[in-house]
Amino acid sequence: MKRLAFLTSGGDAPGMNAAVRSILRSAASRGIETWGVFRGYEGLLAGDMIRLGWKDAGGIVHHGGTVLKTARSPAFREKEAQERAAALLREREIDGLVVIGGDGSMAGAAALEALGVATAVVPATIDNDMCGTEETIGYDTAVNTVLEAISRIRDTAASHDRAAVVEVMGRHAGHIALAAGLAGGAEITLVPEVPFSRENIADALLAMQKEGRTNSIIVCAEGAASGAELADWLKKATGIDVCATILGYIQRGGAPTARDALLGAILGAAAVDGLADGRRGFLAGCRNSRVRIISYDDAFKEKREFYTNGWELALRIGAGPRYRMK
Repeated sequence: MKRLAFLTSGGDAPGMNAAVRSILRSAASRGIETWGVFRGYEGLLAGDMIRLGWKDAGGIVHHGGTVLKTARSPAFREKEAQERAAALLREREIDGLVVIGGDGSMAGAAALEALGVATAVVPATIDNDMCGTEETIGYDTAVNTVLEAISRIRDTAASHDRAAVVEVMGRHAGHIALAAGLAGGAEITLVPEVPFSRENIADALLAMQKEGRTNSIIVCAEGAASGAELADWLKKATGIDVCATILGYIQRGGAPTARDALLGAILGAAAVDGLADGRRGFLAGCRNSRVRIISYDDAFKEKREFYTNGWELALRIGAGPRYRMK
């Protein structure tokens, strides 16, 4: 392999820059020429790429976001666009492409692989909802950001005798909500994987109030319910002062935690080494805290299981028997 390109795709995630740095320098250490593609697949279709050297990765590891920029590319779902991108890579004599992103990004890489382009994927999404890996770059940072917010919101809720609904990101998955709710001491955690009843939440809040509980935290995954609508309904149903906080994009930004920076470094290098050693069409993920190289086909076949026991534990040590699961 003489030339390697890499890009970041989909939503930005803290730790992407650590992966960029690792890919660039791992490739350079093996004598491979490196090219950075700006704005994901959109930039690839436009041929927006530049040659990068060792020094270009200096000082980026602790920055959030992605220095290569990112974008979602609906156009890239079309076969014609994929063929155009593959032709452009061949034209530029690029021997391999590393894609840093989530499931949608991996689908794009798989399409290019089917067209003869050697590809590898480094998993990066704060939602941690990607098949083929136990953890994704950006997830740990997002959870820690939510934890800090919960701590601050709890202070205000306690001062005003309020309940607080904290809506967190996660798309259709409840991994961020569960981890933050469990670690942050939430009384109730709502996730899209487990059905819930608003009436049961209201009953639990009233029961805790009767026992002298003056504040409660409800962590709500965005895929489970609208935090604002839920807070408004609970306020009317219980008479308790319930406020809502939608954390939104603050969960994406900021410097990566040590865990995410480490994950970016390790998985970025694994992707480069795999391609350089002749492997192709694979995800460089992790399982049991070890690097795992798995084909796209095998990764897509795996069903990501929700940590139901963790959710039950969060409820048991939160609202406990005051909240009826069904």
